[in-house]
Amino acid sequence: MTGSEVSPSFRLAYVPGVTPTKWVRIWNERLPDVPLTLIAVSAAEAFDVLRGGGADAGFVRLPVDRTDLSAIPLYTETTVVVVPKDHVVAAVDAVSAEDLADDIVLHPLDDTLDWERPPGRPANERPATTADAVELVAAGVGLLVVPQSLARLHHRKDLTYRPVTDAPESRVALSWPQDETTDLVEDFIGIVRGRTVNSSRGRTPTPAQPRRKRPDTGGGARQKRAAGKPTGKSPRSGSGGSKGSKGGKRGKPRGRS
Repeated sequence: MTGSEVSPSFRLAYVPGVTPTKWVRIWNERLPDVPLTLIAVSAAEAFDVLRGGGADAGFVRLPVDRTDLSAIPLYTETTVVVVPKDHVVAAVDAVSAEDLADDIVLHPLDDTLDWERPPGRPANERPATTADAVELVAAGVGLLVVPQSLARLHHRKDLTYRPVTDAPESRVALSWPQDETTDLVEDFIGIVRGRTVNSSRGRTPTPAQPRRKRPDTGGGARQKRAAGKPTGKSPRSGSGGSKGSKGGKRGKPRGRS
């Protein structure tokens, strides 16, 4: 870790489609004295926010420039095509890019898919944002291919979506400036990676508790008494008793005279 000072709060950026709720909840449980602030950013501006110190870490979409940013890939999203509910695509379970060849497929300027060549026929203009493209799909202007989380984010009752089997996929990662790997960043990395609070890689692991002795339930005393018990026969039953005692050796009966 290069950071030595603990900031009073942790600022977490996230791009559209990412839902950081689970990780924020765990953070609040483990570090209740360090408030976490969420910062919504577009996919295009996320890296500038991190480089400029506007956030301590952020959920971004790959690729990430590893020159000055670190990144941990988290998951890969399914790619879907957003269509009107009365479109022919809505009647099938999945489509290929070739199936969209005759349709106008919108390609917004904030597109997060790394297309070699977008499917379908291009529109006259590229929409500025994914949200604008969704409105155009609802108006019957064209279709839109996006990561599934964005289709859910911009859900409308008159639209639906289906998987595109051979489209590029979007991968989500946690990223932060390499030179700002602070203790709090390490804490959040541990949460995202699923480490427990007592993980050996945690910053402040809970010290191991000494093993408590089990209470003596009397077994020890019995063992001591057993250890001190003589190994020979009882004096009352042994052969060393007095001649007239009940436990002494009995002589042969005298014969009658």
